[in-house]
Amino acid sequence: MRLAAPLKRMHISRSLRGRLLLGLAATWFLVVTLLLGMSWQLGKTMVQETNMSHLRYEATLLADEVTQQIELRFQALERLRGSIGATNDEGWISYQLQQNDSLLAWFEGIVVVNREGTVVADWPAIVGRVGLDTTELEYFHMLRGTLRPYVSEPFEGRASGVPMVLVSVPRLTEQGEFDGFVAGILSLDSGGVFSRLAKVRLGENGYAGIATASGKILYHPDRSLINAPVPDKSFNPGLDLARDGWEGDSIGQLLNGQMALQSYAQIWPANWVVGLYMPVQQAQLPLAGFIQQLWWLWVLFALSMLPLLWWMLGRELSPLRHLEKQIGEVGLGYRENVSLATNMQELQQVASTFNRVEEERQLLLGNLQEREAFLDSVLNAAPQGMFVANMNGDITYMNPALLEMLGVSADAPMETWLTQIHNDDIVGAKDLWLHSLRTGNDFVRQLRFLRSDKELLWLDIHARVVTLSQDGHTLGLVGVVKDITERREQEAIQRWEAEHDPLTGLLNRRGFERRLEEAFADFQKTSTPSALLLFDLDHFKPINDEGGHALGDEMLRRIAQVVAWEVRRSDHVARQGGDEFGVLLPSCTLAQAMRIAESLRQSVSEISVTHAGKEYIVTLSIGVTTFDEVDSSVVDVLARADAGSYKAKEHGRDGVVVNMPHDDVMELFDSQK
Repeated sequence: MRLAAPLKRMHISRSLRGRLLLGLAATWFLVVTLLLGMSWQLGKTMVQETNMSHLRYEATLLADEVTQQIELRFQALERLRGSIGATNDEGWISYQLQQNDSLLAWFEGIVVVNREGTVVADWPAIVGRVGLDTTELEYFHMLRGTLRPYVSEPFEGRASGVPMVLVSVPRLTEQGEFDGFVAGILSLDSGGVFSRLAKVRLGENGYAGIATASGKILYHPDRSLINAPVPDKSFNPGLDLARDGWEGDSIGQLLNGQMALQSYAQIWPANWVVGLYMPVQQAQLPLAGFIQQLWWLWVLFALSMLPLLWWMLGRELSPLRHLEKQIGEVGLGYRENVSLATNMQELQQVASTFNRVEEERQLLLGNLQEREAFLDSVLNAAPQGMFVANMNGDITYMNPALLEMLGVSADAPMETWLTQIHNDDIVGAKDLWLHSLRTGNDFVRQLRFLRSDKELLWLDIHARVVTLSQDGHTLGLVGVVKDITERREQEAIQRWEAEHDPLTGLLNRRGFERRLEEAFADFQKTSTPSALLLFDLDHFKPINDEGGHALGDEMLRRIAQVVAWEVRRSDHVARQGGDEFGVLLPSCTLAQAMRIAESLRQSVSEISVTHAGKEYIVTLSIGVTTFDEVDSSVVDVLARADAGSYKAKEHGRDGVVVNMPHDDVMELFDSQK
């Protein structure tokens, strides 16, 4: 409860006292973890060595016992072989088998086979067994070839279907030649040879097993695995080595996927391998329980020490709280410096350093206030618009000249007047502004700004990053804003006058040729079709000669209005000089161009002017062509359209002539057509 009260007043990880406590606890936890980890690793090694020694001892005992059992059975069969003698008399052999009925305590059955491999007698007698041919079986060939006692590979009984092996000794003639054999049948299900293995206890999941060197399982606690093949070399390398005659210990995988301690020994008379297996997890279980108990003891001890440590740390850090209180009083102006009654050297040094820094701060603060007052005076008196922004991009100050220029109030939020930047300019301006903040490059941009009174301004903005020369620290940006609206308007007027005819307001030759070049470049890049119409006015000279230039200018203005009205909004109409006109039709096919040309011819023929009671009219001789792949420049297109216009004049004027580069003859469209 005493510890809970301070923890409620402040978060433990936010105080020095709490952090020291957490650091001690973390150090304690780390040391205990390292100690327990080392104990665990050392304990695992000791447990493994102890269990390996136990398994090795048990495996040797089991191998010796099974070896003894096999040798006793060999000896019993050799005595039976001596009782039978060299005869093949079935009656005599059966009699001897009955006389040695005690052998059935070691075997499930006894058989005698002659040199031809035929069973001549068995005991107990089973119908169909006498007379069986064994010449094709592996144990017959082994006995005849080695003339030594032999234990067969496991097989299933023909009658019982039970897995079994045959323990056999050869019968020899006086000359030492093969004369058949005497064999005892051992059932792998109930044979006494393996009774000892069933009693082996290696914890809850440990067990013993026997396999042949050829790779068949003779004994396993799981009866379904008897007579099954052992896993391959990659699954259990230790067992594979043991099948080759190796005796020793290893760690390998069991059939259920667990890792286990393993020990192998050889049963040489039968060419068998006995193996003992104990899962690693089972072997380490007592050690894991001990380590877990030890861990909880350490945890309980550590928890019981936390209140004491908390109290001790609070007492040691009490001078620090006094220092904190005095620093707060200095900040509020209640005192000029700090003074601690403590012999802790570190805190005395902190107090001394703080007092020195506070003196320097007061001096710098006085200088800073003077400079700020001077800077405010300069900015407020500056006739140009100026602003200051921090490194987050937020504008923190705008001088009166800029506020008046933009028509915004000093307390207006930045998000409000940013929306007054023209939509076409705001995205590019933001991208360049962010780039300047990231790289430190100057921000130079011209953009449009819509004042609250709906007046559109053109502003020229130049902002520069301010960096301290000593350490390269960036303070922010300082910018200058100029109103260039009048200059931009004058430039726009000059650009318009440079490319337009002052009489008709249409494009002049210079403006028309620039748009021709742009359309021709689009055609070369994207094959966008465009058409060109060139024409001059038929019968225009009499209007100037008889009515004067004023009447001629009036006719030209009317024609310009009609032509501009008849074409599309995307088309470009030009007066190239005198009475020569041109029309550029972007994205226009030849068929569309011919319809537009005919419409122009018809509309212009309806225009008239009157002077001294006389009415004057003009007609058009129009040459039509389109951009083509053979054109190397707009000069080729202009020449082709001009030739079409002259051809129209030759055919009596007031007509439309289509002139294409692949046509041998120009095609004429006149008013009579």
